[in-house]
Amino acid sequence: MKNTKEAILKACNEMCKNTLMETLQIEFIDVGEDYLTARMPVNPKVHQPDGVLHGGASVALAESVGSAAAFMFLNSKEVMVRGIEIAANHVKSIREGFVYARAKILHKGRTTQLWQIPITNEQNELISMIKLTTITLIKNDK
Repeated sequence: MKNTKEAILKACNEMCKNTLMETLQIEFIDVGEDYLTARMPVNPKVHQPDGVLHGGASVALAESVGSAAAFMFLNSKEVMVRGIEIAANHVKSIREGFVYARAKILHKGRTTQLWQIPITNEQNELISMIKLTTITLIKNDK
């Protein structure tokens, strides 16, 4: 399969089947040289009791897009990626619509990677700013 934009997005979306990402309706929608973008609908499934987006759903979106980006940009079937630290600052509430998470690499080491993942609404207003550290591990198929 060629690494076209469409092929990459299709592969990312296929990875979501039967996972938390499918439950949260996360969809990968854009990819570039140094970023991957996903969106998630904001509806009662991801609300806190008072009817706004739950911070945990935002963090799940960010870790999903950051980990997928790390795996995609490492471009190796011999490794697996795991999130090892995540920090989130939630700055604005949202009740409905979509939120967008764009993972952009800040540090691409052989073992660890640092990602900045702003989450914005449809008006491009900042909802949350998330920092994710991932680790690359060699697959052990034994």
